[in-house]
Amino acid sequence: MAGEPQADCLFCKIAEGQIPATILRETETTVAFRDINPQAPTHVLVIPKAHYPNAAELAAAEPQIAADVLRESRAVADQDHLESYRVVFNTGGGAGQTVFHAHAHVLGGRGMQWPPG
Repeated sequence: MAGEPQADCLFCKIAEGQIPATILRETETTVAFRDINPQAPTHVLVIPKAHYPNAAELAAAEPQIAADVLRESRAVADQDHLESYRVVFNTGGGAGQTVFHAHAHVLGGRGMQWPPG
């Protein structure tokens, strides 16, 4: 069920403290941690603690928590002193989503290309 922790979800386990991660920030509704396979000098994932399979479902069900994820994305960028950064939500396998728990990638610390690929 959406919103409920999923026993087989990597990010649910990180949010619950069952799997270690390099946590940078935590709020009542979100957790931000370093990506284990960084694609930029700053590559942080910001996740809602509640389980939603992707950003679209999170925004439809919990717009306030979706806004919290965006706010925390900016806080991560500020914390890493980034003047420019990119926030990416991959939605669906065809877009590159590999963990089906809504999450934002905060990328920065190098120039970004457009289109992204």
